[in-house]
Amino acid sequence: MPVESHDETIRYTADVVLLATGHVLLIQRRWDPHAGTWALPGGHVDAGETSLRAAVRELQEECGITVPADELRQVGAFDAPGRDPRGRYVTVAYTATLPKPVAPTPLDDAADARWWPLTDLPPLAFDHADILTATTR
Repeated sequence: MPVESHDETIRYTADVVLLATGHVLLIQRRWDPHAGTWALPGGHVDAGETSLRAAVRELQEECGITVPADELRQVGAFDAPGRDPRGRYVTVAYTATLPKPVAPTPLDDAADARWWPLTDLPPLAFDHADILTATTR
């Protein structure tokens, strides 16, 4: 019996798990979905851009923090159907560890940005708790 195939639009994003002294950097989302909820910095990969370059750019655009691309390590790809209520999104997550927290400046899509203790996190948007767990195990 033939398997029915359905094309679906897939959007490509990058997220950053930035760690420092037992803390993780989170942004408070300015827009829906999940407006007001805390999330990892990240966003869409632009045309002609790699996910690594998008991760560096999004961290700078949302938090005012620059981490060189060669200091980011890929955690993995997260592609579970339903991970984003807007449709099918695939994200590549990256991580870096700073020796100490750097003061973030909430910019662009971030209503706020701050360092949270890994032992006392707020509820996270999307599947960002799963990404954080995969990063810190």
